[in-house]
Amino acid sequence: MLQVGLSPRSPGAAAAAFPTAEPAQDSGPGPEGLGSSPVTIVVTSEADTWDIDTSSCPGCGQFVDWERMPEAQEAAQIPRDVLGRPPKELKRLAREGCWAGSHAGRARLYPRLIQRVSCRLVTPDAPVYRDVAGRLFGRPSVSSHPLPEFLEGCPVPTYCLNPRGVTALKKILICVGALFPDITHSPLLPALAALLLHYSQDEAQCFESLSRLIASNAPHAAYIDQSFLAHQASCMTFGDLANKHCPAAHRLIAGAAENVLEVYSEWLWWLFPGLPFAYAVRVLDVFLLEGQKVLYRIALALLKHFRLSVGPAGLQGADVKAELRAFVGNIAQHVTVDKLLERAFGIRLFSRKEIWLLQMANRKALVERGITVVQRRPSFHLAVDMQNFSSSTVTAQEMRLVWSWIPERFSLFPPLLLFSTSRDGCSLQRFYTCCEGYEPTVLLIKTTEGEV
Repeated sequence: MLQVGLSPRSPGAAAAAFPTAEPAQDSGPGPEGLGSSPVTIVVTSEADTWDIDTSSCPGCGQFVDWERMPEAQEAAQIPRDVLGRPPKELKRLAREGCWAGSHAGRARLYPRLIQRVSCRLVTPDAPVYRDVAGRLFGRPSVSSHPLPEFLEGCPVPTYCLNPRGVTALKKILICVGALFPDITHSPLLPALAALLLHYSQDEAQCFESLSRLIASNAPHAAYIDQSFLAHQASCMTFGDLANKHCPAAHRLIAGAAENVLEVYSEWLWWLFPGLPFAYAVRVLDVFLLEGQKVLYRIALALLKHFRLSVGPAGLQGADVKAELRAFVGNIAQHVTVDKLLERAFGIRLFSRKEIWLLQMANRKALVERGITVVQRRPSFHLAVDMQNFSSSTVTAQEMRLVWSWIPERFSLFPPLLLFSTSRDGCSLQRFYTCCEGYEPTVLLIKTTEGEV
């Protein structure tokens, strides 16, 4: 059980103690396991190597408005035997932007990398898409079907897609809804579909690539969260990581926002579709190789740069979510994509398994609160009622800051006052009696000189 507690000291000092949550029952990991995992890279034979530098990619680019598409950074320098490189070197090449010099190179490389993703045995592929799309839509360019319910409230970016590409994107998402009925909420999925479509020969290839990411069964990993429970657990996990790795930015946000978790609920939005296309596709380069852990890294790096961009006055009275969105959208004014990735991969982040365990702990806390895999998007309220909060030890603003330091899986629950010297006296035995059975607790002490 979580408590927040304040302890007694000498008579003249005020103290109080609170608990917040019932013990969480072990619900066990769900089928959509959380976390991030590197793709298993199979060393290809010499016959399977190919020259990305000079090859064209027939059919690719038909969905793109090339006037809006950013030009490649420089002449393509992708090694001929890139797929035969060791996984560590392949990740280094992706992080350094090796694919960024050639749109055709990405179009050739993406499907081959995704084919190496470990996924469920029965996963819909391109022929399945053609069959289902033919039955659903009749004619290729016509669709009057609504988007699937799992996209409710999720942004559907189109980036540099032309009208034909936008229609294709909708058809792909509709077919995903038809062939993956277990998906109930997935904010990341439409952005990935849109990005992949820029480099796909046709709708069927894009659908097959997306399906493999959805159906990934790598241990302790998932590329795409597919329920509100999984997504909210990832938001809580990001909050825990931000508190540890970006303490200055976390304090800034906690001091300005009424609900820190609500701000962090948009962490995936900062990446897709918040980032400009040229930045988003560089994130995709490494995501396809290294999995979801990359997204945490990039979002933490964005948070660090956001803190640096805020002036001495801080965020007093500002709409924190709007400020973050504006910052991410104008990221090119603050840092280059290479420097952003460099900072992201310089963070000494937890291991993939440790992040997965943290996500599972957050899932259990959500399940205990009644959130399920089929849960729609409920509104979360701040656990501490700032309007009615009253304490002789700390102010409401100080309590908000203290609460932001507590792991999200506990801070979801409102604090319960267990002991206060003003109410329960100054007996140490009374203090232990009141707090017995409640753990962990937070103990707040205020001295006779007003120090907390």
